[in-house]
Amino acid sequence: MHDTGTVSPSAPAPHQAELPKTGLPAQSGDGDDSRHARRFGLPVATCLVMGNIIGGGIFLLPASVAPFGTISLLAFAVLTAGAVALALVFGRLAHRDPRTGGPYVYARAAFGDFAGFLAAWSYWITTWVSNAALAVAAVGYLDVLVPVADHRWTACLAALTLQLLPALANLAGTRWVGAVQLVATVLKFLPLLLVAFGGLFFFDSGNLGPFRASDESPVGAVSASAAILLFSYLGVESAAVSAGEVRDPRRNVGRATVLGTLGAALVYLLGTLAVFGTVAHDRLVDSTAPFSDAVNAMFGGAWGGTAVAVAALVSMVGALNGWTLLSAQAPYAAARDGLFPSAFAKKRRGVPTVGVLVTVVLASLLTVYNYTAGPAGVFEVLVLVTTFTATVPYLLATAAQIYFLASGQGERVDRGRLVRDSVLAALAFGFSMWLVAGAGYAAVYQGVLFLFVGVLLYAWMAARKQRAALR
Repeated sequence: MHDTGTVSPSAPAPHQAELPKTGLPAQSGDGDDSRHARRFGLPVATCLVMGNIIGGGIFLLPASVAPFGTISLLAFAVLTAGAVALALVFGRLAHRDPRTGGPYVYARAAFGDFAGFLAAWSYWITTWVSNAALAVAAVGYLDVLVPVADHRWTACLAALTLQLLPALANLAGTRWVGAVQLVATVLKFLPLLLVAFGGLFFFDSGNLGPFRASDESPVGAVSASAAILLFSYLGVESAAVSAGEVRDPRRNVGRATVLGTLGAALVYLLGTLAVFGTVAHDRLVDSTAPFSDAVNAMFGGAWGGTAVAVAALVSMVGALNGWTLLSAQAPYAAARDGLFPSAFAKKRRGVPTVGVLVTVVLASLLTVYNYTAGPAGVFEVLVLVTTFTATVPYLLATAAQIYFLASGQGERVDRGRLVRDSVLAALAFGFSMWLVAGAGYAAVYQGVLFLFVGVLLYAWMAARKQRAALR
């Protein structure tokens, strides 16, 4: 994606701090072993985006929005437009600064160290808490295939194993990360596309139910269903966060981000439409496995549950693989600038190994706590927090793009594309604010507290950085 409407990569950004004087090379290859470290091409980068956007939630989405009627498909369309605008903005920003870190890099370039740190800190919290939540949810699908949920500690061991395997792939190097991501994406999309496109041949409009099934106004119904769907698009930033590991990032990050977002949106929309048309509305509203019901309705028998469980398990393992990589990338970029502990800046085989290990340890401890504390523990609170912390980097990144466009630096902005880029940035910022609003009062309140805890770490790291500069 050739972007001439952004800041020139050759000109220094306002408030752009100097690259850290740590002796680390500017590229992402420090500590790489060429046999195991390999930059992602466009297909793998696209799979990273699609795999991280689509976890296991898609397998319940049709039943979640069915109570609102087919008007919920309009919410899909509106959200897709917002997600694509956000994807295009990330592509513009990555073209300007194609370093690993994504939102952290952009926020720091525009607003300085503190804003960059908040982006990295909030994103890091999101990744390791989400990994724990994904692993726990994946155990439910694994139990359909292999009984593991009968005993609490058997289920806990299964969840820990599901986290460990993607971590081992990451520690083996970016070559293995890319291979696992590509295979997982293909395997999980085959059954999803089977339902999405196969459902067209079994589609019965009589199953659709009413256009507006609730008593709410059309606008209220769209907004209510959108609130459920909002976080289905988290992950659009995946290629930008790993830009340093993407070949020709100025070109491929933007393309992968848009293609991955559109691919995920296509699967979401067609899959939901196919389920709507193959499962009767009154049954779908109460369904706990809508894709299984759709497969059984299409082909008969009762094997749909097993097929969907396999697809969901593969989907979640692929998402864990991608999110484990991203969990190490943001703190890696911040550590190179002296805003995270220096250990996070060490790479081996193209992967920030300390970041991966710390993420696995924290996510594992949270998983164990989940099975120890029961249903009313801190685990649920932390998962709720991530619905807010995930949006903070989006807000900062889109605000950075607006800053770059509105700062009047003629040599940095292509005036011929200024209007288009400004509209995209405004739409992406509005979409990010919508995500924050959709998180709910409790998530915002608790998420802000987590951000303030990070301020203590920032104060310590900034003080160390200042002392080093005065020596």
